[in-house]
Amino acid sequence: MPPDSPATAFAWKDPRSWQQQAWWPWTKRIVSLLFFALVAWLIVSRARTIEWSSVWTSLKDIPASVLGMAGLLTVLTYLVYCSFDLIGRYCSRHKLSHRLVLFITFISYAFNLNLGTIVGGVAFRYRLYGHFGLHGGQIAHVTALSMVTNWIGYCALAGMVFLVWPLPLPPQWDLGTGDMRWLGALALGLALLYVALCAWRGGRDGRDLVIRGRAIPMAGWRIALLQIGLSAIHWMLMAAIIFVLLQGQAAYPAVLATLLVAAIAGVLAHIPAGLGVTEAVFVALMGHQVEHGPLLAALLAYRGIYYLAPLAIAGVSYLVVELQRRREDEAESGVA
Repeated sequence: MPPDSPATAFAWKDPRSWQQQAWWPWTKRIVSLLFFALVAWLIVSRARTIEWSSVWTSLKDIPASVLGMAGLLTVLTYLVYCSFDLIGRYCSRHKLSHRLVLFITFISYAFNLNLGTIVGGVAFRYRLYGHFGLHGGQIAHVTALSMVTNWIGYCALAGMVFLVWPLPLPPQWDLGTGDMRWLGALALGLALLYVALCAWRGGRDGRDLVIRGRAIPMAGWRIALLQIGLSAIHWMLMAAIIFVLLQGQAAYPAVLATLLVAAIAGVLAHIPAGLGVTEAVFVALMGHQVEHGPLLAALLAYRGIYYLAPLAIAGVSYLVVELQRRREDEAESGVA
């Protein structure tokens, strides 16, 4: 799901932080388990009501042209996301080529989507950027800016979507569009606050904003607007893939809003790739608009095109890099 978890973007430096208290790990585990149990119950209860033969038939009936369009949108989405690290390149002033930065970000993003933020968003960036000569401070700067870009754009887009096109919830739900608008206003307010903070103390030579020991790199306000724009485009392209695979059975704003809700649910559930969570959210929020068979077929195709196919390419690419690195190490050992 969501590409980078906001919870791992920065590390607390203050040992007196409430996250360092003895009760915090247990509280976090209990809340996570309760949310996971809720998601599991939702998935199982929905799965029992679905005719899986209909899902398989709908999946086979998706035209090749539709799959091709979804593949093209996937390429564009990855290109936009990979450009996040180019912002980090500019702000951290490292000298790796644009092509190499895009290559590294592609590998880390593909693994991030499927294996989680710690493995993909952080570990692979440190491994690959370090291999090509960046030091830890530069890598941390690039990684942090990429994660901030992803989620600050999410906040801006979610705010606009929930304010202007509030998600039509199932009739049996007690929540109304007013509740969605309040969430939208909060999300949009966070994005505007970030831009204001960047205008106040950001810039290429600006100082980090430190909140309770957490250092947040602040770009200039122009860079902040670029971050929001690129991230918003990225999320909209992701929704466009699902919209295309649904072949007009749902309105695009509804698909986009549902994807934005599913992204947060995936982060809270701590399930790699949001496996089952995305499907459960879409069935819960859009099951009254789209038949379950075509809806789940589109989501399965989306997983194959957006998650698994890039992961296979990224896996081979990473293997090539590691083999090259091993040869270089062996050559240096032979010379020594």
